Amino acid sequence: MESGPGIFAGVVFALFGAGLLAWTAACARRRRPVAHGVSPIASAALAGMAGTAALALGAWCLTRV
Repeated sequence: MESGPGIFAGVVFALFGAGLLAWTAACARRRRPVAHGVSPIASAALAGMAGTAALALGAWCLTRV
């Protein structure tokens, strides 16, 4: 019963991180900005780091179950 919230949080973080990384890669492939009004390189790097951090947090949550 106690592992339910951990599994939910891990899956949510992992899905968000994977989605963010896929969206960032799609924007970078098309040479479109990831965020409007920001340098394309800086926004892609920041979004990539956030996606990687979310994936790592999701993996950490799922290993603690």
